[in-house]
Amino acid sequence: MSRYIAFLRAINVGGHTVKMDNLRQLFEEMDFSNVGTFIASGNVVFDSNATNLASLEKKIAKHLHKELGYEVATFIRTPIELAAIAAYQPFPKAAFNIAFLAEPPSAAAIQKLMALKTDIDDFHVHGREVYWLCRVRQSDSKFSNVALEKTLGQAATFRGARTIIKMAGLYGAK
Repeated sequence: MSRYIAFLRAINVGGHTVKMDNLRQLFEEMDFSNVGTFIASGNVVFDSNATNLASLEKKIAKHLHKELGYEVATFIRTPIELAAIAAYQPFPKAAFNIAFLAEPPSAAAIQKLMALKTDIDDFHVHGREVYWLCRVRQSDSKFSNVALEKTLGQAATFRGARTIIKMAGLYGAK
């Protein structure tokens, strides 16, 4: 059995409300064990015998779509990956957000993203994550998850770096 962390898009935002007990049950229906959630924003920790992460992401997304009635993009990371993401600091001593992607963005997509840099917003790409530094309240920025997805041509979900650091402390590889 391996431990995995799923970051789900569209859980408890945009009018979609899912109770964490229900979300855990939906994961248990897929024969995952030791299922737990971390805050009510679509972070699920679970054990599985699966080894193909892309297939696992598709399985989860398909089951959640069927049960919840809307698409839930799913991004899985291992405890080792989670620890590395939490340790990576592209913007020292700053609060920033981390976008999870299924695939690393292409060079052309990265170039488009970097063209969106402003005095307010800065970006850094590392592997399958995009790090976003917003120097004002996010609601005052013109950048958003929708803008990121359109620019990169793929789905994404954001988490605050503090959340990822806390999760890595609990579930990351030591």
